[in-house]
Amino acid sequence: MKYTAARTHRAVRWLTTRLQESLEEAARRPDRGDISTTTVIIWVAAVTGAVLIAGTIAVVIAKYNG
Repeated sequence: MKYTAARTHRAVRWLTTRLQESLEEAARRPDRGDISTTTVIIWVAAVTGAVLIAGTIAVVIAKYNG
C-alpha cells in the first residue's frame, strides 16, 4: 500500500497524456471514424470495476499483513 499513491499518480498522468494525444489526433484527422457511446460506457464500466476490485484486494491484503 506504500506506493499506491505514486502508482495511481503515474496511471492518471499516463491516461491524461494518452487522452490529450487522442484528442490532438482527432483534431488532425476528423475523418477517422467515431466510437459509439455504448462502447465508451462499456469501457468506463469495465475499467471502473477493475479498479474497484484491485482496490478491494489491496485493502484486504493490507489489513491482514498488518
